[in-house]
Amino acid sequence: MDNKNLKAAIAGAISGAFHTRTLAEQYGVPVILHTDHCSKKLLPWIDGLVNASERFYKLHGEPLFSSHMIDLSEEPLEENLEICQDYLKRMSKIGILLEMELGITGGEEDGVDNTDVAQEDLYSKPEEIYQVYEALHPISESYTIAAAFGNVHGVYSPGNVKLDPEILGRGQAYITEKLGDKAPESGKPVSFVFHGGSGSDEADIKKAISYGTIKMNIDTDTQWSYWEGIKNFESNYHDYLQGQIGNPEGADKPNKKYYDPRECMRAAEVNTVSRLSKSFEDLNCVGILGLGEKKPASNVFGPRRGGLPV
Repeated sequence: MDNKNLKAAIAGAISGAFHTRTLAEQYGVPVILHTDHCSKKLLPWIDGLVNASERFYKLHGEPLFSSHMIDLSEEPLEENLEICQDYLKRMSKIGILLEMELGITGGEEDGVDNTDVAQEDLYSKPEEIYQVYEALHPISESYTIAAAFGNVHGVYSPGNVKLDPEILGRGQAYITEKLGDKAPESGKPVSFVFHGGSGSDEADIKKAISYGTIKMNIDTDTQWSYWEGIKNFESNYHDYLQGQIGNPEGADKPNKKYYDPRECMRAAEVNTVSRLSKSFEDLNCVGILGLGEKKPASNVFGPRRGGLPV
């Protein structure tokens, strides 16, 4: 499909959103549909998604997507804020949250290489966080700030990444002081996002949450958990994956059920569910929706159709 004017990218995201909504309805769970790290050159993609949400809102009273992140950290702060203001005005009318990035997340992700950026750019200043508050809060409270406190995409050896969650606390305190009597009792005038959360120490995660972090990105950890599931599957069934015919059970034994791609993908998914469960615990997201314990599914395919043990 031709991707001129990002047509294919827009269509793919919208299709994924509808698919996710369809499955969520069957599972009976709420979902948040979020897009991440949209740079300036990709803003037409966000425009297409917001257009879709506006059409969906007219029919259903809610947006198709829950939130969008606009990453203009490579642009001057003034331009970053001006563009975010324009999008927040439009998005807040239909209940879409805006996530903006302040400062730079180090490392490399999706072709963006920030491995050699100046160290000072990895740490946001309280004054900058307040600038964001002043620019966006009068429009709507439906925004979050991905402030930089040493965050790095990817996983690195201990000691190479120096997180300083206290930056978030200092930012909250600075804004609270500026607001005086108008400051919220919580002492947390803004909500933060923790980028580059993979491999982070649990103490840093807890501290970031205490300073108003409501979202953490763990893309690298989930990539590894998915791959690890495939890697372990190959290790467990290695001798059954060397040809279509022939395995330790006999030279004429077929291996179709082992090399079926759905088998290793299922192993990857099971492993990723385990990793996500750990994240839910770290982020205080277990048992908070009042849905109770999930009951085991019934009328599901047995081992013959449902997959090999993983």
